[in-house]
Amino acid sequence: MEIQFKNTVIEAVQGDITRETTDVIVNAANSSLLGGGGVDGAIHRAGGPEILEECQKIRARQGGCATGEAVITTAGRLPARYVVHTVGPVWNGGSNGEDNLLHNCYLNSLALANDHGATSISFPNISTGIYGYPKSQAADVAIQAIKEYVQLSGKGHMQRIRFVCYDAENLALYEQKLEQAFQQS
Repeated sequence: MEIQFKNTVIEAVQGDITRETTDVIVNAANSSLLGGGGVDGAIHRAGGPEILEECQKIRARQGGCATGEAVITTAGRLPARYVVHTVGPVWNGGSNGEDNLLHNCYLNSLALANDHGATSISFPNISTGIYGYPKSQAADVAIQAIKEYVQLSGKGHMQRIRFVCYDAENLALYEQKLEQAFQQS
C-alpha cells in the first residue's frame, strides 16, 4: 500500500528489512549497540562487522544510545547506504512515557537520516517484538510521528518512507491505520 502525502510517499510492505534498497534502514537496537536478537541481530549479521565496529566507536565516545535516541553507522554489506540505530522503549503498561519515547525514535531517526542527505528510509515495527509494545498502539504512534515529520518538513527532503512489516498481520494493521490516518488529511 502506498500513500502520497505532500511530497512524500509513505508505504507499508511485507518483507525483510535487511534487503531494503532505501538510503537508510532503521535498526530497532538495544542501548548497548552491540547487536542482539530480532531485527537488531539480523541487521548486524547481514551487514557484517563494519556495523559493529562503528557501533563500538559510538559506545566508546558516548556510552551507547538512550531510549528514544538514534545514532547512524555505515550499512556494511547491506543494500542501504546507512543504518540508523534507535532504541525503542520496553512496554511497561503505558504509564512510563512509552508513547513519547517511541515517537522520538521515529522523529530522531528521520532527522538523522535527513542530516545525512537521505531521501528514503525503511522502518521496522520498533519495540513490538521482545520489548512487548502492543502492535496496534505502536503503529498509531509510528504513523503519527511520520505524519508530523512530513507536515513540518519544509526542512527535509524525505521522498519515501517505508514501514517494513515482517508478517502479514502487521502489514494488514499498518495498511488499515495508514488509510485511516491519511484519509482525514
